[in-house]
Amino acid sequence: MDAPVGTGFSYSTTTEGYHSDDYKSVADLYEFLGKWLLDHPDFATNNLYIGGDSYSGIPVPMLVQKISDGTKAGNYPFMNIRGYVLGNPKTDTFIDDNARIPHAYGLTLISPEVYEATKESCNGDYVNVNASNEACVSDIQTIDALLSKINLLNILEPSCSAVSLESSKIELNRRFLKDNSKDVILSSVPRSSAYWCRDYTYVPLGVWANMKEVQEALNVRNETVEFWTHCNSSLDYTNLVTSSVEYHLNLTSVGLRALIYSGDHDLSIPTLATQEWLASLNITLDSSWRGWSIDGQTAGYVKKYTNNDFSLTYATIKGAGHIAPEYKPKECYTMVDRWFAYYPL
Repeated sequence: MDAPVGTGFSYSTTTEGYHSDDYKSVADLYEFLGKWLLDHPDFATNNLYIGGDSYSGIPVPMLVQKISDGTKAGNYPFMNIRGYVLGNPKTDTFIDDNARIPHAYGLTLISPEVYEATKESCNGDYVNVNASNEACVSDIQTIDALLSKINLLNILEPSCSAVSLESSKIELNRRFLKDNSKDVILSSVPRSSAYWCRDYTYVPLGVWANMKEVQEALNVRNETVEFWTHCNSSLDYTNLVTSSVEYHLNLTSVGLRALIYSGDHDLSIPTLATQEWLASLNITLDSSWRGWSIDGQTAGYVKKYTNNDFSLTYATIKGAGHIAPEYKPKECYTMVDRWFAYYPL
């Protein structure tokens, strides 16, 4: 589902409808699910799982709790919520941001000397830096310089200019709509670059999504979206929730299943951050850290937590970045396929 409103092919019939925030987005999603189930009653008893990546780490646990609370209250229609899935989820602003430096050190982007000096001068807090703490400020500046040309979404890939590429994508979409020619793509992807950028692949995606026949096949309503873009940077969205940990904690007392996974080369939402807030839930570690494999090769690592009827599996995807399925589709598919089938990874 395209959410919040204004992303993908989602739209509002009023200007006010485009003003959204974390709570309103969750309310909209809950309302949509209810209406959809009323229109499709044959699906009412199906197991329901809610999933998402990245910023979805904020609204998804909020939505799952809202559904769970509604089920307990006897709300209609019944939603047979069984669990949720989150990939590289933004969860707690401080924990996520503060883990970047330790994670960068673990990935050998920072030397032991620089890391230890920064850890001491900043007392382990790399987010709330007091301007009067000159040593900490200086050390943070040193690290910023070291990471300035690192792609935070996947440290293994080139750091590309998001601004120029976004402009290129928008212009391509406009030209395609005007010229109605697939050939415009050939002149739109930069050719002079000495390196490949993953974002270049989003250009043909934009061409495809803006084709009339594609939108007709997807039942997109005419003239509701001027043109589709991979990332709508003009969203009128207010971030009100800085941490969703309490929602995860509340859900540990409900008989649900959860799968949390991380691409281990993501520096924007580090694996260390995810493991830190998972540990804060203070639930039983049911199975220790071990490798999981595909075709005899290690695909990542996994551990499992339980709390009565609640279970949570945490897995890493080796070599993947922020949106892990983009980098390792086979591994991610195998992971969720095994999990949904109740097989151990």
